Amino acid sequence: MGRMHTHRHGKSHSRRPVEVRIPQWLAHTPRQVEDLVVRYAKEGLTPSQVGLKLRDQHAIPLVRSITGKTIGEILEQREMRPEMPEDLDNIVRKAVGLQRHLRENKGDRRNIRSLELIEAKVHRLSVYYKRIGRIPKSWKYKSVVAQLE
Repeated sequence: MGRMHTHRHGKSHSRRPVEVRIPQWLAHTPRQVEDLVVRYAKEGLTPSQVGLKLRDQHAIPLVRSITGKTIGEILEQREMRPEMPEDLDNIVRKAVGLQRHLRENKGDRRNIRSLELIEAKVHRLSVYYKRIGRIPKSWKYKSVVAQLE
C-alpha cells in the first residue's frame, strides 16, 4: 500500500501473527491478559503502547486471538477508553509541533506544505470518526484550538 501524499510504497513494517488461534506455549489466561491491558492503561500507556508492551515483555502475540476482544474493546468495557482516538491525537500533536516550528522559522516553505498535508489528514480522519460516532459531531480542528490542548 502506498503512502497518502507521496509516490513511495512503504514496505518496512512488523507482521501480525499468521494464526489467529491461541498459541499453545502461552502461559496467560484471557482474564490475566485483560488485567494486564487494564493495568498498563492505568499507567497512562496508549492502546498501541499496551500492545507493544504485551508483545515484547509478556510474549503475547495478539490480544484479540486470546481474549476475543481488541485492546480498545477491553478499555471501552472498563470505561477507560481515551476521549480522542489515538491516531487523530497523534496527528494533531504533530501539527501543533510543526506550527510551533513555523512560528520560529517563517521562511520554511517545505514545512508549510507539510503542515497543509498533515491538516488534510486531520480533517479526513475527523470526518470518519464523526461518522462512526467516536468523536462529537461538533468537533472541529482549528490550529488555534489545537495549540491550547
